[in-house]
Amino acid sequence: MTDTGTITPTDERAELLSTLAEQRSALLITVRGIGDAESTRRTTASRLTLAGLLKHVAAVERSWTGVLTGRGWDSAADGGATDDFVPAEGETLAVLADRYAEVARETERAVAGLPGLDVGRPLPVRPWFPPGTVWSARRILLHLIRETAQHSGHADIIRESLDGATTTPRLLADIGGTLPE
Repeated sequence: MTDTGTITPTDERAELLSTLAEQRSALLITVRGIGDAESTRRTTASRLTLAGLLKHVAAVERSWTGVLTGRGWDSAADGGATDDFVPAEGETLAVLADRYAEVARETERAVAGLPGLDVGRPLPVRPWFPPGTVWSARRILLHLIRETAQHSGHADIIRESLDGATTTPRLLADIGGTLPE
């Protein structure tokens, strides 16, 4: 934004990747300072945990990056519908955060390598996608942003249930902002 309040035109890829990075950051802020034992504790009726959410978003983003690049959906990365929310032995928060950072770099490289965001990619065969559906790279990135934001919200609820910490004040502190009085 300029001082006049008008929006400065920018590259759409950069805007979408920046928004995705903000959502990833919010999730990572939510899990910051929590121990590995607490990160696998369930605090709601669902089976979601902080570590499980981090594992899931990394696996799903890696699979969507495969779709973006034309490699296709990586079923091995997403663990199937049953265990991609459950950390395996040795998948500590640090390991999962490092994996997520690696996946973020892969996504950024994949998007940079696209001829444009209008390029169409066939969706993976899944019960929730009609057969033969094609999405643009833009729509895939928007889906990743939505998915990451949704799970970041789940993580915030879990974290607040664990120790009372919420993401918003910690996020504001990271960017030098404050909550209104």
